[in-house]
Amino acid sequence: MQNIAQRRGVRQFVKFGIVGASGFIVNLVIFTAIFQLTPVSEHPHIYMAAYSAAFLAGGVSNYALNRVWTFRATGHAVVQGLQFLTVSAIALVVGLIVSHLLQPFFGAGHRLWFLATVAGMLVNFFINKYWTFRTTA
Repeated sequence: MQNIAQRRGVRQFVKFGIVGASGFIVNLVIFTAIFQLTPVSEHPHIYMAAYSAAFLAGGVSNYALNRVWTFRATGHAVVQGLQFLTVSAIALVVGLIVSHLLQPFFGAGHRLWFLATVAGMLVNFFINKYWTFRTTA
C-alpha cells in the first residue's frame, strides 16, 4: 500500500511541475502581449502593472490546473484559492531566503536562481499537497 502512495505522490509532483511550466508560459505570453501593446519600457508604473497582471494570470492558471488535474481537489474553491495564494507567498519567501544564504557561495546567477526555484517549488508542492488540496479524489 505504501508503494502506491509513493507513486501517486511522484505523479502529482510531475504534474505540478508541468503545471508550473505552463503557468510560466502564460505569464510570459501575457507580459509580452502587454509589452508589445503599451510603452512598458518608458514607464515604470506600466511595467509594474504588466508584471503584476502576467504574474496573476500565471498564478490563476496554476491554481486552476493544480486543483483540477494535479490534485483533483474537491474542497471549497475560494478557500483553496486563498490557501494557494498564501502558499505562493511562503514559497517566494523561502526562495528569497535560500538566495540570501547561498549567494556568497554561488553568486547572483543562474545557479542560485535554480537552487532557489527548486527550494520554492518543493515547499510549494508539499504545502499545497498536504494543506491546500488535502481533500482529493
